[in-house]
Amino acid sequence: MSDIILRQTPHSPVRLAAIETANPPTIINQSTAVELIDIHYGSVLKPRSLEIMRQVLSHPSIKKRHIAVDSLEKIVALKDEDPDIRMARFEQWSVKLSVEAARKVLQQRDVDPKEVTAIFVNTCTGYLCPGIATYCIEELGLSPQVKAFDLVGLGCGGALPNIQLAQDHLIANPNGIVLSIAVEICSATFQMGDDISLLISNAIFGDGAAAALLWCKDDGVELFKTESLFSPANRNDVRYLYKNGALHNKLSISLPKITAGFVPTLVETLLSSAGLSIPDIDHWAIHPGGEKILSNIQAALGLSDSDMAPSRSVLSNYGNMSSPSVLFELKEILDNTSDSPGWIAALAFGAGMSLHGYLLKK
Repeated sequence: MSDIILRQTPHSPVRLAAIETANPPTIINQSTAVELIDIHYGSVLKPRSLEIMRQVLSHPSIKKRHIAVDSLEKIVALKDEDPDIRMARFEQWSVKLSVEAARKVLQQRDVDPKEVTAIFVNTCTGYLCPGIATYCIEELGLSPQVKAFDLVGLGCGGALPNIQLAQDHLIANPNGIVLSIAVEICSATFQMGDDISLLISNAIFGDGAAAALLWCKDDGVELFKTESLFSPANRNDVRYLYKNGALHNKLSISLPKITAGFVPTLVETLLSSAGLSIPDIDHWAIHPGGEKILSNIQAALGLSDSDMAPSRSVLSNYGNMSSPSVLFELKEILDNTSDSPGWIAALAFGAGMSLHGYLLKK
């Protein structure tokens, strides 16, 4: 643990006013995915690789995923997708889903798009220049003077540092209203091969976006405290690699154990300075990296099955959507708990290796 770097952000009055989400309409059930793998990759993958794919796809922790294509039939085309077509698909769907989620969250809180003073967008599954934020400015009708920031390279944990930057911006500009958007088209990084990282990735990842609205009004959930923890020595355990000009996901088979080894340190630091301990937390939103990761974290923190329910619900219905996933969980918690007070701990982690935590107060 000697390579770990801790970073702390102080308390602020910034509040999370609302969260909304968006997904592509095309849904693939895991059982259907098994059939497609057998038909289209039966002669491509080694027998052991096919067996691994069947086992992961048949696990009950994930029922279905959303994929950014126009129809179920087009999922097969991912096998031989031209790189230029893939980038065009990333552009189309990353913008579409970002705008859809953002428009919904603005409508929920009756905010005119021209009132938005800053927009932050994070993604790690594709690259656009100018960034996704500029497309959102156009499609949403934001002010041409809006502050716009695109964040890359943050991986599955990216939504929480995104919100941290939005919070910091509002501390400096307390009269503002900020959109924080996390969007991932994980299918735009689809690569098939006998590498265990690719096999698992293709069986668990889905596509989606989430938009959060932040302000300093006395209405919403208080962003009470945030912490981050980095272990560069574990960089190669979870990352993207460029091979032949395309992104390839790399996931260590030891990742569930590695992640669970760091999470208690992050949680202790997050809670202790607020005078809290694990039993004081009413709700947990933990990035659904996979069932093994969730089970290892549950054991490491001593959490109950009800504590893990939002994480397992999102994993079951959407798979691992990378960075938007934790916001999907926070939305589920906020929607299901109404106005009841309490503490919420959000945890997200991924490339780096990086881990991020947020303490929220209802």
